Amino acid sequence: MNLPNGLTLMRIFLIPLLVTVLLTKYSVIAVVVFLAASLTDLLDGYIARKRGQVTTLGTLLDPLADKLLILFALMPLVQLQLVPAWMAAIIIGREFAITGLRSIASAQGFTIEASQFGKIKMVTQVAAITFLILGMPGDSPNPTFQKLGNFMLYVVVVFAVVSAVDYFRRFWTKIDDRFKAKQRRRLILLEKRQRRQVSSRHVPTRDVPTH
Repeated sequence: MNLPNGLTLMRIFLIPLLVTVLLTKYSVIAVVVFLAASLTDLLDGYIARKRGQVTTLGTLLDPLADKLLILFALMPLVQLQLVPAWMAAIIIGREFAITGLRSIASAQGFTIEASQFGKIKMVTQVAAITFLILGMPGDSPNPTFQKLGNFMLYVVVVFAVVSAVDYFRRFWTKIDDRFKAKQRRRLILLEKRQRRQVSSRHVPTRDVPTH
């Protein structure tokens, strides 16, 4: 197993620990675990591209690990009433919808690259969750972090919706282009076949002399 795949698996293994410390309200430890897991998300792709170690396993695991991290970071925060359920539903729903689009795109033989909207959403998402964890009610809750986290969460929702629309637009454009290209090839083949049939009907036949 190479280093990028090891970092991706580490992110998955950190998720149960993150959920545990969130539910027990150890905010500082939870922030450290969450940021460490988020850092592996940044490093695994960079190292894989830098070293030429992009593998099928890594391609499959990396987006799955991302989705699981966000899912299991938001669920305890919803339970602790730090994140509205409707916001979590939009963010998590968007993640799995984009995963579905990418799976269909891969089956059709093309990829949908991450957009700037998606990258901004990811950065603000990490910031929002970090602030919300630091503002968790406990021995010394910090209302400033709660306010920052809530504000960043609205930013995340906006960019989640905008990036989802952008992904769908680019996906539909590529699907439409491929469909039109297939239609053109089909029409060209049909036209060639018709021409051959017409030409075969008009081939002159030689008269056989009779004696």
